[in-house]
Amino acid sequence: MNRVKRLLCTVALSCLSIQAYGQEETQFEFPDGDGKDLVQAICAACHETTLIVGSTGYSQDDWKFLIGKMIQLPEPMAETITQYLATNFPEKPGRRPTLVAGPESISFEEWTVPTLGQRPRDPLPMPDGTIWWAGMYGDLLGHLDPRTGEMKEFRLASGAQPHGIAADKDGNIWYTGNGNGTIGMLNADTGEITVYPMPDPAARDPHTPIFDNDGNLWFTLQHSNMLGRLVPATGEIKLVSMPTEAARPYGIKDDADGMIWVAYAGSNKLARVDRETFEIREYPTPTPETIIRRLAISSDGMIWYVDSSRGHLGRFNPASGEFKTWPSPSGQMSHPYAIEVIDDVVWYNEAARRPDALVRFDPETEQFQSWAIPSGVGIIRHMLADADGNLVIHQSSTNTVGIVTIEK
Repeated sequence: MNRVKRLLCTVALSCLSIQAYGQEETQFEFPDGDGKDLVQAICAACHETTLIVGSTGYSQDDWKFLIGKMIQLPEPMAETITQYLATNFPEKPGRRPTLVAGPESISFEEWTVPTLGQRPRDPLPMPDGTIWWAGMYGDLLGHLDPRTGEMKEFRLASGAQPHGIAADKDGNIWYTGNGNGTIGMLNADTGEITVYPMPDPAARDPHTPIFDNDGNLWFTLQHSNMLGRLVPATGEIKLVSMPTEAARPYGIKDDADGMIWVAYAGSNKLARVDRETFEIREYPTPTPETIIRRLAISSDGMIWYVDSSRGHLGRFNPASGEFKTWPSPSGQMSHPYAIEVIDDVVWYNEAARRPDALVRFDPETEQFQSWAIPSGVGIIRHMLADADGNLVIHQSSTNTVGIVTIEK
């Protein structure tokens, strides 16, 4: 078997779990040209070819950078593929971010994870300064020590597709098995993994987890339209359906009063959940077209959220019921995605820009400032503050995990 055939077999085998993720493949007839067959064989082995067609397009150097973060190709093949892509899918106009200058300073540091193509996501900062991440398409959890650059990966069951992670008070890492309908716990000291299957076969896709102050794990199930709670002491899992049909519960946080807040990615609503009674109250935004992926809470109890469909930053006041929004600097199609609040300043990203932008918003002055993200051909899907008040981020498409240091 020659080198090209071996490579194609390796790619196909490594991508079987991705293709089995439960979505039908949508393919596109590529233009004729040198490299067409290679693109169809290699790119389509791991993901839908419509991702190429629908991308912002890149120069040949940028295509090389992006593909090099996914798979290692021999140079002649990489040259042929990227030349074909740059010729037929060049950079599209209008996708650059609108960057806003300002007085604040930040710096980026990023690390490429060991297993390419895993699409790392939902990085989790630990009290000791290390970072965990979920390697969704690699069926793994990863650990980074930023001080040394040392990384270690822990393999999960094939098809687990870990989406989000959270740490308990003992430092165990819990993950949502988005691909096989499970919750798992990794003991980082021993490597032992304990798995908790969903008690209902309709609960197919655990999504984002958080721990409450009582040590219970809450999690959303996006396409199953459910919210779940797992009690680690007993392993008991309770599931409830959201009142709104196809609400697609996504981001989740708890507030200072112990209430659970959930963002709806399929409806223009926020939901508040009573931890004791599981009573759910929904708060619709004034704009029916709103879609909310994630939310964050400031010290005054305000619920900040990304209005992904309208390109706005939003704020909800639970005390008054008032909603207020601000247009994001890059406009309606900027697709705000991840969000965090640090020292009552709001940070989020514009995921549909290339490079995607990190945006800072000061609620006191209502002023924006934004920066292009160095490896900005990926997507930040979640971000959290570390113990030093900096941002921990990731880029799924470029297989990086990073820290944004905020100058104090």
